[in-house]
Amino acid sequence: IVFAVLLFCEFLIYYLVIFWCNWPEVKTTAYDGEQAMHEPVLEVMSLADTYLLGEFLGHWLDKLRRKWQVERVFQTALWLLQPEVVFILEDAFDEGKWSTPEAWADDVEQFQKMFRHPSHVQLKVVAGNHDTGFHYEMNTYEIEQIEKVLISERLFSMALKEDSCGICSEAEAELIEVSYRLNCSRERYPLYWRSDANCSGEDVAPPEEKNIPLKENYDVLSWEASQKLLCWFQLHLDLSSHMHSTCEVHHGGRIPELSFPSFSWRNRNNPSFTMGSITPTDYALSRCHLPREDVVLIIYCGAVGFLVVLTLTDFELLASPFLSGLNLLRKHKTR
Repeated sequence: IVFAVLLFCEFLIYYLVIFWCNWPEVKTTAYDGEQAMHEPVLEVMSLADTYLLGEFLGHWLDKLRRKWQVERVFQTALWLLQPEVVFILEDAFDEGKWSTPEAWADDVEQFQKMFRHPSHVQLKVVAGNHDTGFHYEMNTYEIEQIEKVLISERLFSMALKEDSCGICSEAEAELIEVSYRLNCSRERYPLYWRSDANCSGEDVAPPEEKNIPLKENYDVLSWEASQKLLCWFQLHLDLSSHMHSTCEVHHGGRIPELSFPSFSWRNRNNPSFTMGSITPTDYALSRCHLPREDVVLIIYCGAVGFLVVLTLTDFELLASPFLSGLNLLRKHKTR
């Protein structure tokens, strides 16, 4: 019984849940004048805020379980869904900003093991404040170290402080260059909006937090930086993270931004990741929800309770329901 429960809760449950997730349908036919053309579809898996614990924070058992959960979900999703591109939007690590070189090397090794993938799958990672620190905590050494071994995208969001620092100037120059080639963006911080009051859905912030004003350059980008990005990029879609909850906002009434919830059970009872079907002219998104932590705990508690009952019955400290029923049946026959 113990082995069966462990096998289900720590392995099979991920296959059972992710099996029901499907890539969203998107129009694949475009028209060039009167001629119909079939557009290729790129299947993209996006997740955020994995928060892999390092050597300083968290109990060892918590570290072990969270890393196992993230690894199993990612590997199961790769096997079942077979995405072509995977985006990890910020905070892959929880302690990157203060890790020692030895601890950082160990964290990177674990990350590469957990997020191992076939060579035909592209993995793109955007750094966050837990990887490097906030704007004034960043330095060139940390950025170069991260980009050298892991991060594939520049730290655009945290470098948009509008204070003309060296890192900021370099990031802005690269953004301007990239803006000529792209019409979508992937960010660490969401673009500016006032609060989560208008957000709806299963993964939104709790009611007591939805009306709290968001802080510029902490929760979201500043209004000025957001306007710059909207000016530089002719966006069809903006993907962001950082808030640990989901929200869809339309900037200027036409440019949608989707902020992803956390992928870690340390932050949410119901983590999820996003699946996107993208063509050169259109896109469609859907959410894949993962096993709820409270459901898994209920299964474990139920299994423990069942084992306790069996043990007490075996030692005749608790009457077996089967034996009680048999005795009642015998009494009925003797009458």
